[in-house]
This record gives sequence, structure tokens and C-alpha cells, in this order.
Amino acid sequence: MIAIDTSTLIAYLSGDHGLDVDATSIALEHRQAILPPVVLAELLSDPRLRTEVRELLAALPMLDLLDGYWARAGLLRAKTLARRRKAALADVLIAQACLDHDVELVTRDRDFAPLAHLTGLRLIPAATSR
Repeated sequence: MIAIDTSTLIAYLSGDHGLDVDATSIALEHRQAILPPVVLAELLSDPRLRTEVRELLAALPMLDLLDGYWARAGLLRAKTLARRRKAALADVLIAQACLDHDVELVTRDRDFAPLAHLTGLRLIPAATSR
């Protein structure tokens, strides 16, 4: 299983190219894609989201939030901020869900790099494939 970040799912749905989009396509095809709950909330926040995209999102499995998730996420954000690194709350919540389930995160968002450096979060980056 791989978790898909908002940035990559938007790129995939827009027909963009990149290693992250390729990984997403393969994961979706083989039913190996999973969403962190925050990604679902971010995507469903778009009032112009097409019905077919809503249906696709509804069909994808989501990572469960494990006991102690919120405390671990808060501590991770504090640790990141203490090192004077960017730590948007949504990014930290996504990262913590992936860490809890030991799944890779496919993303084009470079803001996950400090979190990966501090925690060992495994990332599939968006480097172009063409």
C-alpha cells in the first residue's frame, strides 16, 4: 500500500506527469492506494469538485487513526518547529498517519522533506518521469 497526498492526487486527476503520478496510477490500478483522512478532507473541500471525482475518493480506503494519534502528531509538529522547520498542521497530520501505518507517501509537496528527515517517513517524490 502507498498513501497518496493531496498534491499528487490533484496532479493525477489533472493529467500531469511525474513519478508520483505514475506511482499513483499503478497503485490505483492494483488497489494499493490508500488515503490519509486529512487528504480526503482537503480534496472534498473543493466546492467545484466533480461528482465522478467524489465517487472515486469515496471508493478509496483510508488509513485508520490509531490511539494516541493526535498526541503523536502534536509532538511531531513541536519537534519540527523546534528545529525551525516548516510544519503545516495538515502535513504533520498526513505524515503521522503514514508513520503509524508504516506506509510510503507519494507527494509533490516538498514541505514533507523535514518531516521525513526527522522521522524516517518514506516519500515517493514527484521527479518527472518523462
